[in-house]
Amino acid sequence: MTALGLKAGVRFVFDQARQQHVLLEPEGVRLLNETAAAVVAAGGDILVLQQQFDGVDVTDIEALVGGMGVLEPGGAEVVAEVAPATPGNRAEPVPFGLLAELTYRCPLRCPYCSNPVDLRRSELDTGSWLRVLDEARELGVLQLHLSGGEPLARRDLVDIVRYARGLALYTNLITSGIGLTEQRLAALREAGLEHVQLSLQDSEGDSADRIAGIKAHDRKLAVAAMAREAGLPLSINVVLHRHNIARVGEIARLAAAMGAQRLELAHTQYYGWGLLNRAALLPTREQVAMADAAVAEFLASPHEGIDVVYVRPDYHDGVPKPCMNGWGSRQLVVAPSGEVMPCPAASAITGLELPSVLENSLVDIWYHSTAFNTFRGVDWMREPCRNCPRKQIDFGGCRCQAYQLTGDAAATDPACALSPHHDLVTSLVGAAPGVPFVPRRAR
Repeated sequence: MTALGLKAGVRFVFDQARQQHVLLEPEGVRLLNETAAAVVAAGGDILVLQQQFDGVDVTDIEALVGGMGVLEPGGAEVVAEVAPATPGNRAEPVPFGLLAELTYRCPLRCPYCSNPVDLRRSELDTGSWLRVLDEARELGVLQLHLSGGEPLARRDLVDIVRYARGLALYTNLITSGIGLTEQRLAALREAGLEHVQLSLQDSEGDSADRIAGIKAHDRKLAVAAMAREAGLPLSINVVLHRHNIARVGEIARLAAAMGAQRLELAHTQYYGWGLLNRAALLPTREQVAMADAAVAEFLASPHEGIDVVYVRPDYHDGVPKPCMNGWGSRQLVVAPSGEVMPCPAASAITGLELPSVLENSLVDIWYHSTAFNTFRGVDWMREPCRNCPRKQIDFGGCRCQAYQLTGDAAATDPACALSPHHDLVTSLVGAAPGVPFVPRRAR
């Protein structure tokens, strides 16, 4: 096997915070052991690896390279970049990602938006965001997800991306595409932007525009082409609900035709505007079953290697979704105002005191704040979660959903079939919708 290169959108980094090599890629961070790091550094070159390791098996190396899926002929030269941070003994857990909600301003009016219904107007200034990025890197964060609202509404977006790239953070722009011109995309690319995640509302233009609340579908198709021409990896994100779920197969085929490397099909999370519009958005069991079949059919057909992530609706399955892979475990969220949350919907829990980056450092907030420690780990759990074999898999489900449905954030998520409040969910799934949705708007 001759030397290979890294696929587009993948970086090989030595993380000083963890004292470990990692692979940074769209929507993911992979920690590498010494052997895997050596294989990547050598570009899978058997001759180089045979000099490093005694008795190396060629088939083992080939299997490892194939399993990683990040090396390919003609790829970029493998360079071990260093992610700066103050080395030291960090207590577990160490976060991987920061969701930076730069603004709640957005040109779209999507009824499933998880932004708070009562939108706060204040936004951190540029200097505050740059300080947040410094503290995030010191904490161990490797991926920066720039979101909102619509992050393109921030005039300082290029400056934020450039600063993040200087910290070796992997930058992912989560966008509607509205406001993204060729010139601005070129500036973002030059500043170090590495991945674009573009929202799509439907495969049919009229329906997509109705859901978005403005004529946006054609513009999104153009933005996808721009990202592809700029050489940026492209993901398509589609929120599924009653009004588009019947076309999930067509949506997947459109995403492939748009040149996306990754497609995320995720059923609506009922927070913010999504909760307000739940009756209008919640699909029936029959619709979900048809969507399951359509996604399976797409995956079984030739689709040019697009990776598909299909997130099923937990209201229908009796199994709750894992709450951010564990509350305060891998991710943190900074809202436009500077409030720091373990998940984007945590502000829905009345009485949960949310710390602010204007008053405390991210390191202090992550390790010592009540907001992050209240539901961290499993000691807070009651029955049936406490002795459930799935407690390290779904972590008791969603704390925000538990609070919204029961008024108790420590309750078992009612989406779970074992919850004493599971009837709250089954009654909702069985209810006849037939109501119009309320478009998102600023208040």
